[in-house]
Amino acid sequence: MSTETVPIQPVNIKRVTTQTLQEMKAAGQPIAMLTAYDYTLARLLDRAGADVLLVGDSASNVMAGHETTLPITLDQMIVHAQAVVRGAKRALVVVDLPFGSYQVSPRLALEAAVRIMKETGGHAVKLEGGAAMLETVRRIVDAGIPVMGHLGLTPQSIYKFGTYKVRAQDDDEANVLRRDALALQDAGVFALVLEKIPATLGAEVSQSLVVPTIGIGAGNGCDGQVLVTHDALGLTVDFNPRFVRRYAQLGETIDAAVKQYVEDVRARDFPSDDESY
Repeated sequence: MSTETVPIQPVNIKRVTTQTLQEMKAAGQPIAMLTAYDYTLARLLDRAGADVLLVGDSASNVMAGHETTLPITLDQMIVHAQAVVRGAKRALVVVDLPFGSYQVSPRLALEAAVRIMKETGGHAVKLEGGAAMLETVRRIVDAGIPVMGHLGLTPQSIYKFGTYKVRAQDDDEANVLRRDALALQDAGVFALVLEKIPATLGAEVSQSLVVPTIGIGAGNGCDGQVLVTHDALGLTVDFNPRFVRRYAQLGETIDAAVKQYVEDVRARDFPSDDESY
């Protein structure tokens, strides 16, 4: 079986940086972020113009089949990130710090972040949480590693929440999110993901910050948007949250293609004479 890979030449190769995202916010140009976990898909997303590729801990769900993001390890995240970095010539590559790699102490968080930067070639890390993570963010940023924050629905805390419902709908939780967003900015994050919160709050927080926000189920008032690529391309069929838009139905396409392949093999129609040596 052939394993040859032919690089796709990106158009207008100019690496997106954290400064680029800041400039995009200032110019009112929305930021497009998608998840990536392997070389092949990363180079396609990069070639198509995605500004940021997030090596998300959602790999735990869509790549490994786990129910939550919690089981994926730092070593596994590093393998995924190495592949994505090899495929991305333009996009900024952000790597999730997985559950357990940063909550214990700022020192251990820094060690995990350093491993990701040294072993993958990624450009930044992302972590979840507000006030409790401020010292950790400062420690990592002070070491020269860019940090993206994440507020609202934080999937690594799903057992604490007990539900995937919209967060910050009441005044108390909304006020905490407002304070956490400003505090994370002060601690040095270069961007902030806002997940599954009311659209009005997403817009308000975005306007209150100097750093860009990336929404996922947080309305159109954020400075950018992110989706799990497997959801956006229709590769997942049993996950249908309101905030997902299916830009393709590749699951159906793959199903039909594989069925045709099996049929052709059974009928000895594949390979043909033209496909043989």
